[in-house]
Amino acid sequence: MLTLCGLRIIAALLACGAMRKGVFAVKRIGFDNAAYISRQSEQISKRIGEFGGKLYLEFGGKLFDDYHASRVLPGFAPDSKLQMLLSIANDVEVVIVINSGDIESNKMRRDLGITYDTDVLRLIDAYREAGLYVGSVVLSQFKGQPSASAFKDKLEKLGVKVFLHYPIEGYPYNVAHIVSDEGFGKNEFIETTRPLVVITAPGPGSGKMATCLSQLYHENLRGNKAGYAKFETFPIWNLPLKHPVNLAYEAATADLNDVNMIDPYHLEAYGITTVNYNRDVEVFPVLNAIFEKIEGVSPYKSPTDMGVNMAGYAICDDEATKEASKEEIIRRYFAALCDLRMGRGKQEAVDKIISLMNQAGISPEDRKVISAADKKSEATDGQPAVAIELPDGTIVTGKTSNLLGASSAALLNAVKTVAGLPDDLLMIAPSIIEPIQKLKIAILKNHNPRLHSDETLIALSMSANTNPVAKKALEAIGMLAGCEAHSTVILSQVDQDVYRKLGINLTCEPRYQTKKLYHK
Repeated sequence: MLTLCGLRIIAALLACGAMRKGVFAVKRIGFDNAAYISRQSEQISKRIGEFGGKLYLEFGGKLFDDYHASRVLPGFAPDSKLQMLLSIANDVEVVIVINSGDIESNKMRRDLGITYDTDVLRLIDAYREAGLYVGSVVLSQFKGQPSASAFKDKLEKLGVKVFLHYPIEGYPYNVAHIVSDEGFGKNEFIETTRPLVVITAPGPGSGKMATCLSQLYHENLRGNKAGYAKFETFPIWNLPLKHPVNLAYEAATADLNDVNMIDPYHLEAYGITTVNYNRDVEVFPVLNAIFEKIEGVSPYKSPTDMGVNMAGYAICDDEATKEASKEEIIRRYFAALCDLRMGRGKQEAVDKIISLMNQAGISPEDRKVISAADKKSEATDGQPAVAIELPDGTIVTGKTSNLLGASSAALLNAVKTVAGLPDDLLMIAPSIIEPIQKLKIAILKNHNPRLHSDETLIALSMSANTNPVAKKALEAIGMLAGCEAHSTVILSQVDQDVYRKLGINLTCEPRYQTKKLYHK
């Protein structure tokens, strides 16, 4: 008998044509996205009512591109949070917080390869395009940093309101000073007009919580009733502490040294075991004191109380989420190794993920594409190779050639397979590839003549105009979303970006193809 979750999944697959004859089976679904959106929006509306019609909601994680959640909770849509907010869009105002120090240091979003200040602009555009109202940007920890000041001027010239929040001596422990004219009182009051104010940021450490608390202080001074809550996804409070989904969250935040733990305050208050993480648990007594200082009483008895997190109630296949999360932990391991090799990671993060793999009872050898890529590389005298595992378990490989890089070759071979095309069919004629190579070498002065993944897909698109085989392959490329891939070398940023955009979960060995010191 099909569950409601199962029926919804089948309907979605039919809608996108994924169940038509000849198409590969999709990965096992473990999460009811529609149920999640419904329950989460209901809970947020309830919180708004509890605080008199004004709620500052701290958004943890990514608002519209939460690919971590979609990987560990198969069925979770990367834009689930966004869709939930759009269901109550008329009540929502977005405020983006960025740490002025991060602007000054040119802090990067590793997944996108852009600085935090650039990401603020991207986020504003994305939210507006989706239909959400962006009220303002807050520069937290502002102390006149030149780059932060320049960014403020830039935003204001673009018509974006900017508010300044300053460092507070003794934050977060000196409550008497924090909740005073010399603490939160120095911060500019953010002018908002909607019942639900979503406080988000380009990354961790931006000052989202401090911004929310500062607003509560100023609202209270003005005689306005308002509340605070956290939009949470991970750790999932009503899953076991060592559930792979929660272990995967620790792996994802290994560089921050986050640790999942039992919420002792919730256990004491209600006799119920719930999971939270160390930073929230450690700071809760201080937050409680700040709430009491501002409003006379704290609305919460535990860190878990503060969160709005219905994700655990939307899991419809626990085994599917466990398997997906174990895969994610291994992927995070290779990401940490590559970060270490590139000089932007720490050995401690690698060691922590090794410990998490041991707790989950898994090892890198469990990732099937690794051995397939290694064998292909060995068969080609150690040249770079890429392996892609398709949804039905079939593994295809690609090798480095005179025309194509290994990542490009693997993509083409994977597309051939999912499209049901013979392996020996030629989809892109050399007459199309060679002019591109000449352009790269002779005009653009590149050293590598081989086509990167983006160039290969452009060439495939050109071929599709005259070659029905190429057209069929191009139409099938969307079927690679959710596939697993592994490269025997660190791929170029261009190739990594293409795999990410196609929804392919890529890992790389922590080594470069050449001994050059500069890589891009």
